[in-house]
Amino acid sequence: MRLKNVPGCRERIAESEYVADEESLISKAGSWKAGFKNHGELHIEIGMGKGKFIHEMALLHPDINYIGIEKYSAVLLRAVEKMEACPKDNLKFIRMDAEIIADVFAPGEVDRIYLNFSDPWPKDRHAKRRLPSREFLARYDKILKAGGRVEFKTDNRVLFDWAVEQLDGSGWKADLITYDLHADEELMKGNVMTEYEEKFSSMGNPICKYIISRV
Repeated sequence: MRLKNVPGCRERIAESEYVADEESLISKAGSWKAGFKNHGELHIEIGMGKGKFIHEMALLHPDINYIGIEKYSAVLLRAVEKMEACPKDNLKFIRMDAEIIADVFAPGEVDRIYLNFSDPWPKDRHAKRRLPSREFLARYDKILKAGGRVEFKTDNRVLFDWAVEQLDGSGWKADLITYDLHADEELMKGNVMTEYEEKFSSMGNPICKYIISRV
């Protein structure tokens, strides 16, 4: 459930050194890596929630630069608080709607995209808002480098089946599809869980995952 009505959250986010200035997002396209201390790959998580996954990834892979994207201020604030408690030089945040992602990142600027337990937007009229939709795949195609990939995890089997169907005729191919990630010992090596993944897997819900790249 999304957090709501946290007093002063927009102000705190705007003042945080860990969050990119919203007014200058488009001007940063093509120069995000220059804002980090290392020159490693750039990985982004879209809809990062409270930031558990991306914070742990930044800790485990200090040679890779990470940007977490979240549009809900009250949720993003929790990720900022994690950073305040345990800062990471290779992690930054953006508060924005993912629909403008192709304007914020330059062509080929991003090496990998993570989609974790994305909002299913269950009503058909909202299908274009789903992060694994063909519309969003077209946006990812613009910003990913050659050989870049998208990794998607969810416990929502209906959404996952729909996401797999979206690949047909989209110019993307599945490098990996699993309907029970946690049952595969090899795939679980290095797997970092989100808050939702911990919750739903503890309830016995199978976790689905795909890794896709462009044809």
